[in-house]
Amino acid sequence: MTNSAPTTAAPSSRPGTLFGIPIGELGWFSSLLMGTATGFAAFFFGTFLGIISILIYNTSTHHTVDFTLSYRRVGLPLGLITLAIAYTFLATLWTRRILRKA
Repeated sequence: MTNSAPTTAAPSSRPGTLFGIPIGELGWFSSLLMGTATGFAAFFFGTFLGIISILIYNTSTHHTVDFTLSYRRVGLPLGLITLAIAYTFLATLWTRRILRKA
C-alpha cells in the first residue's frame, strides 16, 4: 500500500503571497487600500530618515538647513514612487486573477 496523504505547500511558497498573506486574492478596493497604505508608510519612513539626516548634518556642521526639505525632497518623492509601484503591482495581480476566472 502506498501512503496517499495529501501534501500541502507552505503558505509562503504559493504565488501571490507575501509572508503568507494572499495578496493575489485581494479585490480592487483592498488592493487600492493596501497600495495607499504602502505609499503612506514609505512617505513617513522617508520623511523620518530625512529629518534625522538633516538633524545630524545641522549638528555636525553648525549649518541651518530647513527641515521642510525632508518632506519635499525625500518623503514626497519616495512616497509617490512607492505608491506608483504598489498600485502597478497590485493592479497586475488583480487583473491576472480576474482574467484567470474568465
